[in-house]
Amino acid sequence: MKTRITNQTPWQDITIGGEIYEPGNSKEFSTGEWRRLKPITDWDKCTHCLLCVPYCPDSSISVVNSLRAEFDYDHCKGCGICANVCPVNAIKMEKED
Repeated sequence: MKTRITNQTPWQDITIGGEIYEPGNSKEFSTGEWRRLKPITDWDKCTHCLLCVPYCPDSSISVVNSLRAEFDYDHCKGCGICANVCPVNAIKMEKED
């Protein structure tokens, strides 16, 4: 039985063990407000190697025409993995306003 759980879901309709049978829905929620540090790109340093893209756990780094695009700040949680894997230090983590 596939049931989408909401605040109005009766307990009887919740799957045993809270198992999830459908894909995630993180695009429906703006999780960027959790962030304390914000990644900022120095485009003069960025070589568009795209190494940061597969490491982003939130899929918040887009690629357009084989070039790295700006961060999706609505979903980036500021973990800093992108800054850690950048081989040319083009990404810096700054305190969120």
